[in-house]
Parts: sequence; structure tokens; C-alpha cells
Amino acid sequence: MNIKLVGSAHVALLVSAFACGAQNQPHPVLPPVPAPQGVPQPGPMTDAPYIPTTILPGGIVLTLYPPNSPFLNMMRVHEAEKYNLSQAAPGRINNIVNIHNPSIEVHTVDAGINTGSAVILVPGGGHKTLGVGGEGADFVSFFANYGVNAIILRNRLHSDGYDVPTDATYDVQQAIRLVRAHAAEWKIDPAKIGVMGFSAGAELASGAAVFYDSFDKKNSGPDDALAGISSRPDFVALVYPGPTPFAPNRTAPAIRRDVPPAFLICAGSDDQIHALWADDYFRAMLSAGVPNVEMHIYGNGRHPGDPLRDGSHMSGGLTDRNGTPFGTWQFRLIDWFRDLGFLGKSGVETKAARDVDFFVHQPVAPR
Repeated sequence: MNIKLVGSAHVALLVSAFACGAQNQPHPVLPPVPAPQGVPQPGPMTDAPYIPTTILPGGIVLTLYPPNSPFLNMMRVHEAEKYNLSQAAPGRINNIVNIHNPSIEVHTVDAGINTGSAVILVPGGGHKTLGVGGEGADFVSFFANYGVNAIILRNRLHSDGYDVPTDATYDVQQAIRLVRAHAAEWKIDPAKIGVMGFSAGAELASGAAVFYDSFDKKNSGPDDALAGISSRPDFVALVYPGPTPFAPNRTAPAIRRDVPPAFLICAGSDDQIHALWADDYFRAMLSAGVPNVEMHIYGNGRHPGDPLRDGSHMSGGLTDRNGTPFGTWQFRLIDWFRDLGFLGKSGVETKAARDVDFFVHQPVAPR
């Protein structure tokens, strides 16, 4: 029997027939997703001192101390670092532990935009871990946009048996000397080298910004390759800092006249203790008349890792922080940086340096 269909009925029958035919055809299979590439791995453990490896492409890694340095724990200096990687972002190192041969990882910028400035990044982690991801690696490209060289410090941790005021703080001061010693080689201006610490890392950075003179005097012997190279930072940025040398339970040190300018940021009432520690440092510097000290305390924000009301945890570093003003603090830092001349041409004296020199030569006012 011949059936003649017209119009929409004809079209429907053809579609139905096509669908039945398609079901009988084998469905193409997608190729498997390849494994992530370039996932960083720590170096191997040998009988010799551990050799750190880069966490970002193109980094130059230098250990802070010579293999026979009395600063090193010879019983553990050969142990490999341990990387804790993100489960959701393959290849991203969240933090590092088991650091016994501390180092710097240097990332320089293109010659055409190089300001000569260098920031040594000192990540936080409560002296238990070192958050080299959000408070280290993420800032390399951020600063590169402004022609600023970035150096990630891997300092020793209290959780591995090291002392915070000495061992860990010495690592920051030694890093400053090491960068300054190689400044010409890396096209860095030796008068534009500073540190930026986060939380526990800011605790170390604040110590380095105050105790540089005593460190240099202790390390001026003929057997020290860096003797005579200053560990004084040209600026210091303290981001939601841990307790500084001016915390209430500490004996406040004398403030040298050439102490570096400081930038401080923190959330306010929801991160009260860190805001108070920031204020301790700010007030001490301001009371001493130190020039170019700036602080921002944000009304809305929490410390990285602290739980939010919905049960999630606050992120740190460059994260947006749900669109709050606290998520834009890094641009306030760039404003301060530019204001003090650190984004100018390499080799040109900064406003920060001129102001320090002027302050040094003023008579000391009675307190």
C-alpha cells in the first residue's frame, strides 16, 4: 500500500526515521583528557645539602647560605622539601613544608619596563607552612605588570624546629643581602630592594626592617662572602601582620633614624588582633616621626583561612574577597610605591631615599 504524506506529517516521518538510524550508529567517543603538564616537583633527597627547585617557570633559585654555614642544621639540611598541591588546580602549589636549606627564587622582568625595584615576598602560614601560592607565586606576574622584579623567599619554619626571631628572621635579612649582592647581574637597583610579608611572614619582615644593623654587625667576618652588604630593606610592606617587635608583650626596640618606610594593610574588627599588631608598628613609627608610613585598615574583611558565616574560608593574597574594598588593597600598595618613586627609572634616587636622608640629618626631637 502506497501512502503519500504531505506537509508537516511528511517531515515528522523523515525526522523519526533519521533518529532511529542515528540510534543504530556508534556514538563517537571523546579522547581521554591528558594529564596536567608542568606540575612542579621538589628536588630529590641525597646525602648532600638539598637543592631547591623552581615553583614557577624561569625562576633562578639560590640557597641563602653556603653548605657549611653555621646557620644550617647539618642533621637535616639534606632533607627534601614537601609540596602541598591544590587538588582542584593541578600544578598549583598551595604551600611548602620541611624547609631546611632556605632559598630565594628570583623572577626578573623585561628590560623595557624594568624599574629596578625588587620585592622579596615572605609568605605566611602561621610558621607551620609556607603559603608560596597565594602569597608568593601569584604576585610575580602582578608586579611584573609594573616593572617590578619579584623574589619568593622559602624561609625555615617553627614547625620544623626553627626559632622565629632568629632563624626565620635571619633568612629574610640574608635574602636581602643576597639580592643586593647580585643586583647588577639581575638589573636590580640596589637602592630599591624591599620586603613584603604576609601574616607570619610580615612578622619576619617587621623584624628585618628594625634589626638590620645588629644582623649586619654579627655577619661581618672575613669568612662571610656577603660581609659589608647591607641587609636594610629600602621599604617594607606588612600585610595583615603577625606580632611585630612593638607588640605589647615585647620590649620595644630603639628605632634607627634610617628605618625604611612602611606600608601596612589589614581588615579591622573581623581581624582585630592582626589589625592591632599593624597599629603597634604604625604607631611606633609615627611617634618616632618616620616619614612615608602608611596604613589601611578595612572595615569589612577577615584573616586568610578564617571561617566565614556561610562556612567557607577567607582567601588571602590577590583574591577579590567577594568584591569588597579589602580585595583592592594591592592597588593602594602600588599607589604608595609610585608616590615614593619605586616605579621610576632604575638608578634614579627615589623620594623614599631622599626623605630618609633628610630625616637622618635632622636633630632628634625629645619624645
